[in-house]
Formats: sequence, C-alpha cells, structure tokens
Amino acid sequence: MSRIIHLSDLHFGRARPELLAPLTAQVNALAPDLVAISGDLTQRARSAQFREAAAFIEALDAPVLVVPGNHDIPLHDPVSRILRPWRNYHRLISRDLEPEYADDGLVVLGVNTVNRFAHQSGRFSRRALARIATRFAEAGDRARIIVAHHPLEQRATDTKRPTRGAARAVDHLARLGADMILTGHLHSWRAEPFAHKDGRRALLQIHAGTGLSTRLRGEENDFNLIETAPGEITVTRHAAGEGDMAFAPDRTRRFTASHTGWSAGKD
Repeated sequence: MSRIIHLSDLHFGRARPELLAPLTAQVNALAPDLVAISGDLTQRARSAQFREAAAFIEALDAPVLVVPGNHDIPLHDPVSRILRPWRNYHRLISRDLEPEYADDGLVVLGVNTVNRFAHQSGRFSRRALARIATRFAEAGDRARIIVAHHPLEQRATDTKRPTRGAARAVDHLARLGADMILTGHLHSWRAEPFAHKDGRRALLQIHAGTGLSTRLRGEENDFNLIETAPGEITVTRHAAGEGDMAFAPDRTRRFTASHTGWSAGKD
C-alpha cells in the first residue's frame, strides 16, 4: 500500500500560525511515502511568504512534490507577473514547476495550470497532456496520479471561473489510465469520480481545502490522507475547526476499481 498526504492552499502570509506545528507533526506522524502540495503556497508571492513555505516543506520528513497556484505569482506588480512571474518561486521553492515522483507503487506528475494572463482561472494545456502520455506509457500497473492547482470540474455553486481545457483534459486523462487528480483552489473538500460520461473510464477528483489559511469559505482547515492499493483507494480527510489546535480524521471515502474505472464504495 502507498500513502500520500495531499495538502493545498497553505497561503503563507495569511495562515493560522497556531496550526503550523500541529500540521507538520501530524503529517510526519502519518509517515506518507509522498507529500503532494497542489499550489497556493503563498498569499501574495512575496519573498518572506515563500521562505515560510520553504521552511515548512523542509520540516517534512517525506519527499515533497509541489506545484504552484495562481497566488504564487505577483498580483499587484503586472510587469513582474508577465515578465518574471516565477522569480521568487524559482529562487526559494524550486526551479521545477512540473515535478515528478515515482516509486514501486506510484507515478505522480505535477502539472502547472497557472495562467499568468488571468487573475484566477487556470488552463490545462495540450503540451501537459502530451508529457503525461509519455510518462504514463511507462507506468505499468502503478497508480497514476496528477497533481495540479486548478480543478477540472466544479459544482454549480462554485463561483470561480472554470479551468480552460478542463473537459479535454479529463477525457485524455481517462484514456491514459489516470486514477486520480489532486487539486485545490476552491478551498473546499471533495472526493468522488468525475461526472459520468458514456464510454469514458471513471477517474477520481480529489480536492483538498486549505491547510492553514484563514480564508475558510465556510469550511474547516483540512488535508487528505490517500491510501492506494491494487483496485482500492481510500481518502481520509483530516480537519481542524475554529479554535482547534490539532487535525483529526473527519470522514473517509473508499473507492474500488473495475473495467469501467473507479466507483465509490461504502464509507
């Protein structure tokens, strides 16, 4: 069995400082094979905020795969946003905007969905899909996982702009045998198959809310523990409510695989 911690939307610069040590301790205690962070490390892409994020990543025992979010490029400096959007990210987090991780049980690919020409909305490019096709061709029977900031499907109640290329991406990822995509951006938790489409293999969309931010939008701070085994995936949400000083398991979703892809089992 493989274990992944999925964090998102930490928003250093607007984080709950009292939760930082408990989050670090809980993630390390769960002893994952990988920590995947799906963007928005910072609130305003400032050097001090990236330094806080880098210190948090350094304190984690497991390997960490992190992709940027739309808050990780400058908002109020349009020149830097267009000409050098990744200066602080490259300097303080990583030169690699689309990292990869592989072991005996997992192939995990980061995708940068940030669009520097848009304030919030992301895009999932054809170039990214071509790269994924190449990597997944070598995956064998290992779990195939994508990590990106922007979701590829939203509920009718979600108010943010949809991700450009999302429908095409879901169709291609299904054909490539992807098992799940880990995203954030909406600050809300979700774990379920994508909406049914005739003839399309079902893959899972797993959203994490915000791990540390005060921008809760009616939900709690949370992160996911994802456990994968042949034919089985379990997602356990760990949450910390207002006033809580620790994260605790909140709910669990279980999924099983068949020839048509993934479907929800009994919780």
